[in-house]
Formats: sequence, C-alpha cells, structure tokens
Amino acid sequence: MIHTADGTFRLDANAFDYMIVALYFVVVIGIGVLARRQVSTSLDFFLSGRSLPAWVTGLAFISANLGAVEIMGMSANGAQFGVATFHYFWIGAVPAMLFLGIVMMPFYYGSGVRSVPEFMRRRFGTGAHLVNAISFAIAQLLIAGINLYLLATIVNRLLGLPLFVSLVAAAIIVLSYITLGGLSAAIYNEVLQFFVIVAALLPLTLIALHKVGGWQGIKDRVQPSSEQLSSWPGTDLTGIENPVLSVIGLVFGLGFVLSFGYWTTNFVEVQRAMASESLSSARRAPILGAFPKMFIPFIVIIPGIIAAIVVPEITNLKSGSGDTNGATYNDAILLLMRDLLPNGMLGVAIAGLLASFMAGMAANISAFNTVFSYDIWQQYIRKDKPDSYYTFVGRLATVGATVIAIGTAYFAANYDNLMNYLQTLFGFFNAPLFATFILGMFWKRMSASAGWIGLVSGTFAAIAVAYLSEDAFGSFSVGVLSLRGQGASFAAAGAAFIVDIAVSVAVTMFTKPRVEKELVGLVYSLTPKSTRVDPNEASLPWWQSPTKLAGIGLVLVILLNLLFR
Repeated sequence: MIHTADGTFRLDANAFDYMIVALYFVVVIGIGVLARRQVSTSLDFFLSGRSLPAWVTGLAFISANLGAVEIMGMSANGAQFGVATFHYFWIGAVPAMLFLGIVMMPFYYGSGVRSVPEFMRRRFGTGAHLVNAISFAIAQLLIAGINLYLLATIVNRLLGLPLFVSLVAAAIIVLSYITLGGLSAAIYNEVLQFFVIVAALLPLTLIALHKVGGWQGIKDRVQPSSEQLSSWPGTDLTGIENPVLSVIGLVFGLGFVLSFGYWTTNFVEVQRAMASESLSSARRAPILGAFPKMFIPFIVIIPGIIAAIVVPEITNLKSGSGDTNGATYNDAILLLMRDLLPNGMLGVAIAGLLASFMAGMAANISAFNTVFSYDIWQQYIRKDKPDSYYTFVGRLATVGATVIAIGTAYFAANYDNLMNYLQTLFGFFNAPLFATFILGMFWKRMSASAGWIGLVSGTFAAIAVAYLSEDAFGSFSVGVLSLRGQGASFAAAGAAFIVDIAVSVAVTMFTKPRVEKELVGLVYSLTPKSTRVDPNEASLPWWQSPTKLAGIGLVLVILLNLLFR
C-alpha cells in the first residue's frame, strides 16, 4: 500500500500488474477496431444490425448493468447494511428481468422500434415521446458520470494522477471503442468484460472468506443483535424505522416500481435485447441474464460485508471511531483488494474493476447516442437525411456525451454511498416512465395527452419527495419528511408511480382515446398472441424456450430468498 500526500491510498501495483491492465486495454481497443468493419448502416451502429445470438446479448444485458455502481455501490451497501443488500438482486432485479423477457420484449422487438422512446411515440404521440427522450438522455449523462467517476478513481489509485486527469484518461478509453464500432463494439466488449469481472471478483471472495473462516466466521464476527445478517425487514437499508413500512418500501418501492421501472423500460438494458437475431433470442436475452444476476451478490456483496470486518478503515468508519484515512464505503472493495491480493492477482482484479466501469459507462453512452440521434435529432431537428448522416451524428453524440460525463462525474463525487444517488435518479426518471408505460400497454383507453402529462407529474412528485426528505438531495433537502438514504429514494419512486397513474387516469377521462386499430402491436389486449411469440418457438428445446427458462429462474430466485431470509 502507498499513501499519498493528501492522506488517501494508492494500490501497490508492480510491473506485472501494469502489464495485465495494459494488455486488457489493447484487447478492448482491438475489439472496437474489428467491430468498425461491421458498421455500414445506422442500424449496424446503433443496434448491431439485429444480428446477435441470445447468449451474446444475454451476457451483454447483464454486463451492461455490472458497472461501477453494481461493483462499488453494492459492495459499499454490503459493508454498510449487510445481507439486506441482496434485495437489490433477488427482489429488485430478477423478477423484472423475467417479466421483460416474457411479456414486454415481444412488443419492443415485434413492433420494430429502434428505442424505448420510439415505442412511446407510437403509443402516445410526440408529447410523451419528447418528454421521455429528453429525460432519458439527461439520466444517461448523469449515470455515465457515476461510472466515469469510479473508473477515474481506479486510475487515480493506480497511477496517482489528479482526479481531472484520471477522468479524461478514462473517458478517452471508452470513447475510442464506442466511436469506432458502435453498439457491436460495446456488446462484444461487455461479453469479454463479464468474464474478466468474474475472474477478478471470484478469487477475491474466496480469499476473503478463507481469511474470516467462511460464512460461519462472518456470523461469529458480526454482532448478533444487528440486522447485518438478516435481509428482513431491512430497516437499516431503507432508513425506515417501522418494520412494516420498511418491508412495504422494499417490496413496493424497490421490488415493483424501481425494479420494473429500470429493467423493463430502461433502454440501456432493452437495447441489448433489441440487438438479437430473432424474437425468441430477444425474449431469452434478459432471461439468460437473470441466471448470473442471481449469483453476482456472492462475489460483490459478501466482499463488502467482509471488508467491514477486516479492513481497518471501513471498520473504523462503521463504528464511528478511529482513523479512516478519508475512506468511504465506496472504497470497501478497493481496500479489500489492497489488503488481501498479491501482485499478479491484483492486476487481474484492477482489470476486472476497470472492465466493470467501462461496461457501465459504455452502456450509458451507446444508449444515449441512439436516443439522441433517432429520437431527438432525426425526429425533431433534421428529418429525411441519408442514413450515413445519422451514423455520423451518433458518433458526434458519443463524443459530446463523454465530455459532458466528465462534468457530471463531479456530482457523483459528493456522495459517500453512490447507491443513494443512483436510486434517487431512478426515482425521477424510471418510476414515472414505468407507470405510463404499463398503464398504456394494458389499458387501451389511455389517451396521448395522459401519456406526457402523467410522466411530467410523476417526475415532479418524485422530486418533491426527495426535496422534502432528509438527505436525498444532500444539503438541498429540507428534512420535512423523516426519510433518509435509500428509503427516501423508494418513497420518491412510489410517489412518482402513484401520482403518474392517478393523473393519467384523470386526464384520460377528459380526453379522446386513439382509434383501436392504431394500437395493434402496442396494447396487450389488441395484439394477437401469434405476433407475440416466435413462430418456431414451439419446436425449441427447453433450454431455448423463454417460458421454461423463466419458470426455472423464478423457482431459483424464490429458493435464494428463502435461504437468506
């Protein structure tokens, strides 16, 4: 370990570690160069020509989410809150991923849309479309800043460079391969990154477990009176003291509104499935991704729990006494690597973290450039241009988004636990979108005006709850509501959902619905079942059947919830 003049730490990497990291960067850039040869149309650049097999899009689907917040944020949550963090995976992810594959992907893929905002335009018209496109674009710039900030943190810990220099260096790496190869470069790198991440985190987890004496050792060294080894009612995680209200916040706020809002309407994830070669492959992509998603907590959250036991800075931070050397919970997994991994393995671990952060940022940027080019630029600014023009706009948007992400990274730097910040953003952007989307998909009467008015109302409701809470907006929150941390985010998301639904229903009662024949393929009851399944699906073996795979996934996630209750 190396301490810098400002009291922070650097990872004590040697030449072999640097060689591993450099080799990884060479491969990443090489994939971008190779993918460049496959880009001849805008569909190739933005959606990989809809030509990729399910196993590729499935791994990319999960790897796109396995970014900075997943690794650093969830390990930070593990260190701070313990086993309750499992809820983000087994309640807050897997059920919604299965629902996306079974129910919603047939509408996305079957309608031939190029993005989620484009689906909103077909269902509700330009009002809801413009609101969704702009809010999504802003969200991706903010979330890309989170990934970039943590990517720069690794560069800083490795090379000792100032934060701004680290941000620019990290941004250039991601920018290079997305600009060259578009979504294909992002997806193929995400597949590689998935295996690099597992290769980095699995040995760290095993070494950490060995150090503390396995799971029994964790149980022996964590105070039995605390909630750290119990997932319910999760009052520490939610910040809601009443156990019943805490459970409601987890199930409704996280498990339904935030989870379904993120996984079923977030174009960052849906874009990967849209790149599949067939409807059946598109349905399988999120379902296949759900299987590794179930087991990622064991290599992300458990290291965080152990860090709170064996890393002095995190132990002192948690107890509120002793020297922390400026460390926060976000540093938990880095400090664990510092203390447990020898050189060589440290290089692999650093490459794994870099891979995760680049995967997350690349996913945000590739989704942003698609929505900006198709849904904003082509739709409202420059229509009817040659196809190559929009590919060029997409490349320029990639550069612009990366530059802006350098600025938004400084917002992320103000949060000790980045999950608080991220969940707040999801409450603003994903929760109201999910309410509008799900109501419009299952209620044919819902009008176009209700679409955009409901979205705006739900967003303002989430902002109001966050502002009135104790700390969702940091020093700008006024503390009128006794809500803090991620519980405030769950409450804001719930408010956004309820207000959006209520306003949408009220507005629909006073406005004219669309003609039913215009909603075929967009509303569940008006879309024939034959168009919602692949014609060849009945002849597929069980391991290629979306419904059978989803059934197996549901059983597994229920068992995991019961085992760690």
